[in-house]
Amino acid sequence: MPADDEHLRALFLRLPAEAMLGRESAAQRLGFGVLRAHAIHVVVPPGVARPRIPGIVVHHEVLPIVEPVLVGGIPCVPAARCAVDLARTVRRLDALPVLDAVLRAGMCDIDDLLAEVVRHQGLRGVRQARELVPLADGRAECRQESQLRLVLIDGKLPPPEPQVWVADRYGVRLYRIDLGYRERRIGVEYDGGTHLDRDRLRHDRERSNWLAANGWIMRHFTDRDLYRRPGYIVDTMRAVLRP
Repeated sequence: MPADDEHLRALFLRLPAEAMLGRESAAQRLGFGVLRAHAIHVVVPPGVARPRIPGIVVHHEVLPIVEPVLVGGIPCVPAARCAVDLARTVRRLDALPVLDAVLRAGMCDIDDLLAEVVRHQGLRGVRQARELVPLADGRAECRQESQLRLVLIDGKLPPPEPQVWVADRYGVRLYRIDLGYRERRIGVEYDGGTHLDRDRLRHDRERSNWLAANGWIMRHFTDRDLYRRPGYIVDTMRAVLRP
């Protein structure tokens, strides 16, 4: 649950001096909060007693943190540490969106994430983080787009490129595709709720017609496909990508 600055400052007056925001709460504070936080997550060093405060989830931080990041006076776990903590503890489908988002926010780079994974060696879930960090891409623009990309990769299909610009014959960029295989002129789109807007629908129809007329093969998927039948996505794209 999001908390305003006043609420957080009041909370930290009740917490141990070493406490800092972590997990989903730190990610939101640091600008890459793609996962909903149902509580305020706080981390404390080992040996420090966990305070019992309603609505607060306290984690013992096994690895030392030399210096927290202050955002509006609130101490937070550094971005790379926070992203890897989440990448090894949330479900796989949510982990890649976190890694993509921290890169997109510019809070760290891929080398920072790789180094952080090494520091987490031996901790629960680090194998998942180690597998996903090399796949992270800051060009991804939303959680579902990252998840759709992961479904394709886990389905043993070639990794698609996020946010592919398509230009006209004069080199003028006209349209951008969520995911694409540029050389094959194959595009993949996630259709969320915004696509139901009438103006957006008109734009999408114009865009789809232009792409089809210029040799692009497009496939569109929804939340039902992504969360209930990922196998359908993989089978559909495998048929399109077949030589």
